[in-house]
Amino acid sequence: MEKLKMHSPNFVDQNIAKIAELFPNCVTESRNDKGELQKAIDFDLLKQELSAQIVEGPQERYQLNWPGKREALLTANAPIAKTLRPCREESVDFDTTKNLFIEGDNLDALKLLQETYLGKVKMIYIDPPYNTGNDFIYEDDFAEDAEEYKLRSNEKDNEGNKLVANTEANGRFHSDWLTMIYSRLRLAKNLLSNDGVICISISDAELNNLNLVMSEVFGKENYINTISVLAKVSAGASGGGEDKRLKKNIEYIVIYAKSFFEFNTLSHLYTERLLVDVIDEMRDEGESWKYTSILIGADERVFFKTIKDGDGNPIDIYKRSGVKRTTINKVCKEEGVSEKDAYDKYFDAIFSDTNAQTSIRERVISAVGNLNDDEILEVEYVPRSGKDKNQRVKHTYISNTVRRVIWLYDVAEKSKDGIVKKEKLGTLWQNFDYNNVGKEGGIPFPDGKKPIDLLKTCINLYSGSDGIFVDFFSGSSSFPHAVIDRNSIDMGVRKFIAIQYPEVIKENNKKYAGAISFYKEISLPLVITEISKERIRRAGKKIKEENADKEGIENLDIGFRVLKIDTSNMAEVYYNPAAKSQEDLFTQVDNLKPDRTEEDLLFQVMLDWGVDLTLPIRRETIANKTVFFVDKNALVACFDKQGTIDDDFVKELAKHQPVRAVFRDAGFKDDSAKINVEQVFKLLSPITKVKTL
Repeated sequence: MEKLKMHSPNFVDQNIAKIAELFPNCVTESRNDKGELQKAIDFDLLKQELSAQIVEGPQERYQLNWPGKREALLTANAPIAKTLRPCREESVDFDTTKNLFIEGDNLDALKLLQETYLGKVKMIYIDPPYNTGNDFIYEDDFAEDAEEYKLRSNEKDNEGNKLVANTEANGRFHSDWLTMIYSRLRLAKNLLSNDGVICISISDAELNNLNLVMSEVFGKENYINTISVLAKVSAGASGGGEDKRLKKNIEYIVIYAKSFFEFNTLSHLYTERLLVDVIDEMRDEGESWKYTSILIGADERVFFKTIKDGDGNPIDIYKRSGVKRTTINKVCKEEGVSEKDAYDKYFDAIFSDTNAQTSIRERVISAVGNLNDDEILEVEYVPRSGKDKNQRVKHTYISNTVRRVIWLYDVAEKSKDGIVKKEKLGTLWQNFDYNNVGKEGGIPFPDGKKPIDLLKTCINLYSGSDGIFVDFFSGSSSFPHAVIDRNSIDMGVRKFIAIQYPEVIKENNKKYAGAISFYKEISLPLVITEISKERIRRAGKKIKEENADKEGIENLDIGFRVLKIDTSNMAEVYYNPAAKSQEDLFTQVDNLKPDRTEEDLLFQVMLDWGVDLTLPIRRETIANKTVFFVDKNALVACFDKQGTIDDDFVKELAKHQPVRAVFRDAGFKDDSAKINVEQVFKLLSPITKVKTL
């Protein structure tokens, strides 16, 4: 019977397999450190396959390179024998939530999620260290010799933290940052769906390097935009305040798609401003506001004729007579109302008109000629391109020169605060409240919080209201907060995966002086992950309270499952039986660590088998044994170790027709029962895949 591998994927093996499909002649064999034969690539031959000229040696070529790049690639590809252990007591709505909070090194987390979430994530947002000289970055362990490792280990602090300050005095200042981010981006790309998108907040310190790395990992053809974010007013801007530099008040968000051609259009993105403010500003600047005409009424429309567009598709033309028009100014004078009230009252009938040249308008003019002053045309057709592609649309034309009508409701909408003008979102994002960002979420966090409205703007890049959203530099959990808040607006079902390293905040940290007092008042440990989880709890509760009257708000998912990265549940003998003596093998009959729970084992099995980590889990007792049912029958697991699993018990489980079934080696009554289990499932539930651990 096949055993679960119980470690993250080995991308080297996968990459070799992909190359073998394209260039089978470049695959050879070599011996590993243990003397075992393994597949390998003949790189000289592969170079020749990819070159139109004779390859004799290294050639100069355009590429991004830095000291440590090969190690970063090795780190990204190397498998790890780790797991995610559930922590119910720190979770919220563990049994029903679809959200995850993962505590640990994000490189490990990204590796562990590869099987389960490959190609399933709609958006990744990260706010990594900016590398300003004061940031802490991850220090990953590479394959090094003993001397190199000794030197590297001395760089860690007294607590052995993996986060180290990357100061400009470090000779590898930029290289270390690139090495850290490169391996993580390679793994993150695998998680994105083909229509997925990644947004990365960054300062100018590493903006250029980040764009180069992103172009290499994602492909420059998948570049979307670099957003400039007005972070603070100049007077209060931080950094670069010397007399030879201007104050910094701009940060950036770099956006790449997994596939530019499959990523949704961004035509749905607008900024909103109160209409009265827009009109006043235009008047102050001497500009003319165009939306001042009102269509009071008209007769029923009458079919006029059908013409063809350039591809021979129908364009249906209708006429209305008896048109009555007025203007905003006339309404204000005749009805004695304010301009604001006039816009509110006639919102659906207010328009502007234009003589912009389009192929459709030209065809309509040719078919109709001039219009009378009391006539309008309504033209219906199906565009073959553009934002309304393949959707039937209606255009209105007015006046004797057949001018196109643009309705106010196409560029504005009513809100609780009044009519708001929708303006196409550009690459300068501003009007975010940075002054009060430290208070968002109901818990202070002075280190690089991002405004919720900024993050919701990022979330809106993806046009859907569902999907998985990942932040693997979660910090104080601003992004999960934003996901919940965005769901509360449209009752969406977006799900988040937040990943954060449990960095300890030192009591003498001056930046956190005020915050530490607050943490102590509520008995919150001085660890970033604890602050992060508490923020989600408070934010979710507040959002539900503020929307208590909203229909469906009771279904808003404000929970999260806490999963903590740890060493594998499997004992060393599982991965390397050759390293154990025969005596050890006899004494260690069970290959699982004694301190692990059955639910710990279940989650490692779910990881190994690529089962969604948020699926509902039901625990039942069958024949005095605990059985886990994941999403009814997606996975059935029994980790009984009493040696009582027999044919009758297996037959009982087979009745549930599970897609997957897993047992503990030590749980079978005898060798016969272990051998028969696959045959029983083949007979009673042929769809079931069976494995042991």
